[in-house]
Amino acid sequence: MLKKIHILFYLFISSFAFSQSIESNIDSTQIKIGSQFNLTIKAKVTKKDKVTFPESPFFGQLEVLESYPIDSIKSNNELELIKKYGLTQFDSGRYVIPSLQVIINKKTIRTDSFAIVVNNIVVDTLKQQMYDIKEIITVEKPADYFWLYVLLGIIGILLLGVLLYFLIKKHQIRKKKDEEIVYASPIEKALSHLKILEGKELWQKGDTKTYYSELTDIARNYLEESVNIPAMESTSNELYEILRVTVRDKRIKLSQDALDKFKRVMSNADLVKFAKSKPLDFEIENDKKMINSFLMSIDKAIPRTEEETVGLFTEELKRKSERAQKSKRILIPLSVVFFLFVIGGVFVGVSKGTDYVRENWLGHNAKSLLNEEWVTSEYGDPAIVISTPKVLERISDERIQNNLPEHVRANAKFMYGSILGNFSIVLNTTAFKDTTVVNLDLALEEGLRQLELLGAKNISHKEEDYEDAKGLTGKKVYGTFIVSNPTEGEEQKMNYEFIVFAQAGGAQELFVVYKEEDEYAREIMERVMHSVELKNTSGK
Repeated sequence: MLKKIHILFYLFISSFAFSQSIESNIDSTQIKIGSQFNLTIKAKVTKKDKVTFPESPFFGQLEVLESYPIDSIKSNNELELIKKYGLTQFDSGRYVIPSLQVIINKKTIRTDSFAIVVNNIVVDTLKQQMYDIKEIITVEKPADYFWLYVLLGIIGILLLGVLLYFLIKKHQIRKKKDEEIVYASPIEKALSHLKILEGKELWQKGDTKTYYSELTDIARNYLEESVNIPAMESTSNELYEILRVTVRDKRIKLSQDALDKFKRVMSNADLVKFAKSKPLDFEIENDKKMINSFLMSIDKAIPRTEEETVGLFTEELKRKSERAQKSKRILIPLSVVFFLFVIGGVFVGVSKGTDYVRENWLGHNAKSLLNEEWVTSEYGDPAIVISTPKVLERISDERIQNNLPEHVRANAKFMYGSILGNFSIVLNTTAFKDTTVVNLDLALEEGLRQLELLGAKNISHKEEDYEDAKGLTGKKVYGTFIVSNPTEGEEQKMNYEFIVFAQAGGAQELFVVYKEEDEYAREIMERVMHSVELKNTSGK
């Protein structure tokens, strides 16, 4: 009995020894501004335990510069996981790393908290001589010859297209001289091509598919040229039906047996070409003889004079050949030129960026608007007089207009652009039935909340009082935010300014947003802000 108690006690002690535990420490309690120190968290667990370490860009007021990969040390059934973080702070003072949560098998265990002192960097102004700030030096922008390279590239591509046109034309003329054979009639041409086909010995060499393709093409070409039916683009069944109707309508004395034999040969050819059928040698010979006999039979049955045959055939053949050659001379160079222009445009877009292409080639939206004649208009009630590149569009929401609060007499909203564009303007006016005065702080908070709803994130803001030339006062909040552009698949940084004017009986709000990197958009917004003129509720 005592032995059993000892064993149970040993097992209890062993299980306690392998229970989970957390240790944490920092390698320094004092740092200089911006210096990095390390926080280490160690978890002693078994191999079957699941451990989740804290992950966040900030631990308290300390910024996490780097979250290092988890390291591990194995010892029998015990496992020690080591997680290290690099932290810093860019303001002096005393900071605390709060107690952090480590989750082990859905159980939360907290780390110790640590205090860290961030010291200023002491500058000895007695030993280090101080100098005045130097004047701004104007540096001439180096000449950009990229446009010249683009112009030379365009000229080169066009010249290549012209050269290609004449090379194809020259090749066609040479080929025409080398291969030009004048046939007295379509049947002479067909029989000549059949003879050439037999000389190739395609099916004897195992290329039965090519043999049947050329054999049926010879028959189709003959039918197009002699009977004037769309034989080349028709399927075998369609060709048979068209031919049967044509024979009847043109009173061509051709037997049904001849038509059936022709249809059988065309069906055999389809099986060879599409079903990989392999006919025997005698079957191939029979099909060739049937085509030859069919062409001879239909040619004899067509009612025409010899003079008509030669004249019409030669002229039509010549016209078809000339049209095909002309199309080839034009389409091939145009296709090559278009392809090279696309490749060149992609190269410029990748190497210089879409902003460069938009500004220098397609016409920069903000730049062009900055140089156009502006419009000065009065918007809303109480009115705001403002100058803009384009007239602001009135945005009317029936749900808002039909559900205005009792003390609100009128509300109007005007807008240009969007939050994803280079710049945008939103103007809002509200008129009250009484002498209600808007709470400026609440109005600013609501404006920033609406900005978040539109997709803005990481919004920074600063507030200051604002007063226009006529003495109407308000508040201004400005800063930056990040917004995702789904079209370009990247994030872009935007600047914004939001001004709220309040007076007894009315309020006016002006919201401007512009892309931080766009100097032209910045100039537009500065010009817009300088043009603002407010009307009070009495209309003066």
